[in-house]
Amino acid sequence: MTTVEKSGFSKPQLVLRGLLLVALIAGTVFLVLNRDKIQHLEEYGYPGIFMISLLSNATILIPIPGVMFTSAVAMVFNPFWVAIASGMGAALGELSGYLAGFSGQPMLDKSEKVRKLSAWMKKNQYWTIFLLALIPNPLFDMAGFIAGASRMPLWKFLACCLMGKILKMLAFAYLGAGIFKVFE
Repeated sequence: MTTVEKSGFSKPQLVLRGLLLVALIAGTVFLVLNRDKIQHLEEYGYPGIFMISLLSNATILIPIPGVMFTSAVAMVFNPFWVAIASGMGAALGELSGYLAGFSGQPMLDKSEKVRKLSAWMKKNQYWTIFLLALIPNPLFDMAGFIAGASRMPLWKFLACCLMGKILKMLAFAYLGAGIFKVFE
């Protein structure tokens, strides 16, 4: 039995998944190398805030601090709309991890943390995505990989991620706006 037969994917599907993974890695490198230029998008108001959040969450395993940006721009813009724009951008940006996992090559090591997260996600898939999107943590990329690799429906992944990200961004936006008011 060949490797293609064992995987359950046709050769074109494997090639497409491999190309997707290479594109995601190249995109991550590009974003990290150009992170200074990305910050200038704030000049474009809420669409710029959306794009910065999307790009800062589109990296794989290399965090770019999007929540700090959310706090900062909420000092200038309406915190509610900053949170909505940031949360939507962050949720869509997290598709990079989901797609990397979906590509069939999730790059996950077999550490104890990964095994525990995988087991937890099998039992509590939707709550895990929601909770990990809600709290700032380095595990969300792994959760996205696992969700993609386990073929969690994309719309459910996005819905859980969106709810968690918007709630998290609300907290950071109002925190940032509150800090500004203290110094007035």
